[in-house]
Amino acid sequence: MASDLPMSAELEQIDGEITDIFRALQNGFQKLDKIKDPNRQSKQLEELTGKMRECKRLIKEFDRQIKDEESQNPPEVNKQLNEKKQSMIKELNSYVALRKTYQNSLGNKRVELFDMGTGGSDPVAEDNVQMASAMSNQQLVDAGMKKMEETDQAIERSKMVVEQTIEVGAQTAANLKGQTEQMGRIVNELDTIQFSIKKASQLVKEIGRQVATDKCIMAFLFLIVCGVIAIIIVKIVNPHNKDIRDIPGLAPPAPTARRLLSLEAFKGFQ
Repeated sequence: MASDLPMSAELEQIDGEITDIFRALQNGFQKLDKIKDPNRQSKQLEELTGKMRECKRLIKEFDRQIKDEESQNPPEVNKQLNEKKQSMIKELNSYVALRKTYQNSLGNKRVELFDMGTGGSDPVAEDNVQMASAMSNQQLVDAGMKKMEETDQAIERSKMVVEQTIEVGAQTAANLKGQTEQMGRIVNELDTIQFSIKKASQLVKEIGRQVATDKCIMAFLFLIVCGVIAIIIVKIVNPHNKDIRDIPGLAPPAPTARRLLSLEAFKGFQ
């Protein structure tokens, strides 16, 4: 597939890779004819299918690069590049049809070209066979572009799902972090409350002991006061009781009055 078309470095690299894959596919199918063991044939066919997948991806990348450089190239160059792309698609579809033929001959339904699932039919391969045999070049291009667009849409949907999953995971992690911090604050507050309760309990005990001591002192003073009052009452009622000692300031004043009367009588006598 060597060409003298003026192409950028990116297009030349992609074109070279596609050319190598087509050469490998050609050699691989030639080798497949010489293999007699069905298991080895099946393995060889799987390897060729993988190369076809890679070739499809490169053709798609080739088409994107053409669109990116379309404004920089002359119309004639763009036309030649599109024709080259169509020839690539047509050649790939011919290998797809050949693969389908070998697959039917082997009765091997495990090989799927475009990851359509195990045990199912291969609608993409069937479409490619139809394109290779009955469609025009433009129809081949349109069908190939349609399949590429469908693949793009599926990839974009997958990316959106992944992004949404990442966002949900990040939000969940943030919520868990906030809840963890809140739990830490609650634990600290509980420790503070427990410490305050212990201090309050100790203070209550100290106040209780102090109140008990004050009550004892008050009771003792009350007993003393009651005793003093009782002594005073007894002394007043029975001042001649010798068993009770005189209380200073509370002794009966009778002797003093008698001394004053004696002095006045003595003075009158004189």
